Amino acid sequence: MLTDVVPDVILEIRYFSTFNFVGTRVDGYEEPVALITREAAAALKGVSDEMMARGYRLKIWDTYRPQMAVDHFCRWGENVADTLTKRWFYPYLDKDVVFEEGYIARRSGHSRGSVVDLTLVDMKTGRDVDMGYGFDWFGIESHPDYTEGLTPEQVANRMLLRDVMVRHGFKPISEEWWHFILDNEPYPDTYFTFPVRTLKPER
Repeated sequence: MLTDVVPDVILEIRYFSTFNFVGTRVDGYEEPVALITREAAAALKGVSDEMMARGYRLKIWDTYRPQMAVDHFCRWGENVADTLTKRWFYPYLDKDVVFEEGYIARRSGHSRGSVVDLTLVDMKTGRDVDMGYGFDWFGIESHPDYTEGLTPEQVANRMLLRDVMVRHGFKPISEEWWHFILDNEPYPDTYFTFPVRTLKPER
């Protein structure tokens, strides 16, 4: 588990809760824990150490995601009548385009075990750092380089997260400011299926 290597992270595993774009606990999330490959955990330890020296802690929203969770996302996307969470996650988007525009996919890099969704928490205030738009916002506003309507501080916060993650061996993506993939991930072609729960220690 990530917390075995990086005990200072804050876990807010959104898909174990009901506060996510699906609006219910997602299949496969049996415990609010963060599973990740050893290699990615070691890299995140470097990120955490640097960020804490700067006055921030890492908040983790998602790491490993089983295929059964991805399948749950797909069923949600196919049910265009279910718009329970629209006002919080996709107010400017018609749900019937979530596949076409790439917000929902049949497979996720998270299932390979070396992807992380995260943000920063200010250690002085205990509050999430202001990134302008929140986790899983469906829209161009989530693009890391989006600046229209953002304050200079919000833009700088996004760049701080990206710069430190890249320095410690992660790749950003162009669509989501919170999403990072470990360079040279150990299982680039493997999509795991076991649920998210506390793993038994190896003997």
